[in-house]
Amino acid sequence: MKYRKLGNTGLDVSALSFGASSLGSVFREVPKDEAILTVHTAIDLGINLIDVSPYYGLMKAETVLGEALQTVPRDKYILSTKAGRYGEGEFDFSRERIIRSAEESMGRLGTDYLDILLLHDVEFGSLTQVMEEGIPALEELKQAGKIRYFGVSGLPLSVFEKVLPQTRLDVILSYCHYSLNDTTLLRLLPLLEESGTGLMNASPISMGLLSNRKVPDWHPAGAEIQAACQRAAEYCRDKGEDIAKLAVQFSTANEQIPTTLVSTATPANIRNNIKWTEEPMDEQLLAEVRDILKPIDGATWPSGRAEWNEAPGRNGERL
Repeated sequence: MKYRKLGNTGLDVSALSFGASSLGSVFREVPKDEAILTVHTAIDLGINLIDVSPYYGLMKAETVLGEALQTVPRDKYILSTKAGRYGEGEFDFSRERIIRSAEESMGRLGTDYLDILLLHDVEFGSLTQVMEEGIPALEELKQAGKIRYFGVSGLPLSVFEKVLPQTRLDVILSYCHYSLNDTTLLRLLPLLEESGTGLMNASPISMGLLSNRKVPDWHPAGAEIQAACQRAAEYCRDKGEDIAKLAVQFSTANEQIPTTLVSTATPANIRNNIKWTEEPMDEQLLAEVRDILKPIDGATWPSGRAEWNEAPGRNGERL
């Protein structure tokens, strides 16, 4: 397993990290024993960063993860969770709720501190509340020693382009923007480098677009994006390859991306994902797949409030 620096935090994080959303039975009902074994397998094989949220499975993911970590020494893993998003459509980035959420998460996770706390999908909240209450609450928690580092997560890259010039963040979590079909996350790298902010990249398979499975009905990507990804998956399959393997390899290969989160609740899957990162990538197949996906490279979907979805460029233009 490779390890990389997470911005200026001083943390060395595994190139592949564990997204614990699956532990909340978000995608299928997961037996607790299987979930716990998956966590232990990930840690035993070198993954040291685990990311979760109270939103995943309505707190189930945090609860199961906390049980899994009971027998693991605290210095063996870096624990990241979130605050601000709870039930379906339930967002609250107020100071009081963020502080209470952190305390509740620590209880479920069985720890007296969190390595990283992120405001979850801030584009669904008020920009004013996030900036005037949510982020100051994170600063307060850090000063109190309850959390070591903090940041925000969201889908639109404009979220980070709005927040980072206004305040210091230790880390951000971006998803679906550094994968075979979308590499627009690269445009953020100069801003992150300038501010010393660590980067967590999530969803290398674009929430199921880059796999041999049927795209889930809830997926927000438009028909053109889905069709192109399906063509790419079929192309790989015809060559006897799994596009998910190529996707994981591609996302973890870039040394400028400190870590990429994958979510699974199956020990065999986590072993496969780790194995893939250690195998050489088929550069010819990569070029062919990227060519298939070129017409949709960077195509995304709307998320959250309109106020977050546009950001001023460095020369004043709208991006």
